[in-house]
Amino acid sequence: MRIDVFTLFPEWFAWVREQRHVRNAEELGHELRAVDLRATTPLPAGKVDDTPYGGGAGMVIRVDVVEAALRARYGTDPVELPAERRVIALSAAGRRFDDALAAELAGEAELTLLCGRYEGFDERVHEHLASDVVSIGPYVLSGGELAAMVVCDAVLRKLPGALGHAESALEESFSPALEGGPEYPHFTRPARWRGHEVPEVLVSGDHARIRGWRRERSRERRAD
Repeated sequence: MRIDVFTLFPEWFAWVREQRHVRNAEELGHELRAVDLRATTPLPAGKVDDTPYGGGAGMVIRVDVVEAALRARYGTDPVELPAERRVIALSAAGRRFDDALAAELAGEAELTLLCGRYEGFDERVHEHLASDVVSIGPYVLSGGELAAMVVCDAVLRKLPGALGHAESALEESFSPALEGGPEYPHFTRPARWRGHEVPEVLVSGDHARIRGWRRERSRERRAD
């Protein structure tokens, strides 16, 4: 898989690439690259935004700036690009990102993430340059960078070998093994802490009982 993140702050993604599962994925041949939107802007002095038509506070990232960046990166008409790869604009107005979408994106060979800033993108970016508009939750962030990091983290950890041990992803929150429910509680040493003890079933050695207990706790959390 190759993921390109278009952003005004490409240096921020150095931290993401330092994470163990991301390093594992890159060692397996996958790529995560940050692309500077300012580097190819057609506007003077690195300008990327403008005031919104109709008035209002804030600035909007221009569609021609995004077009120029995509054209420089891929050497093709950006309007045609969504037919070749998933181009995802991060926006609070988009489809809610969840584990199912992360799994869907993990099956793609090429992903492009577009990070908005200020008041976001000119709507023509969503309509004509993106194949998807995605939100990580019903709240407002200062830009799409954190959202892109969430998407990268969730997607890359689903790639075979990224976690080091395949078992690590078998029973985790929202996995098919847990029927799409949250993960069950975990306990470790000490077995007794301030009068609170680890559930007896977990130290019983009875693996069938343990599996049943974990499934039931997961169902309870889903019901909550």
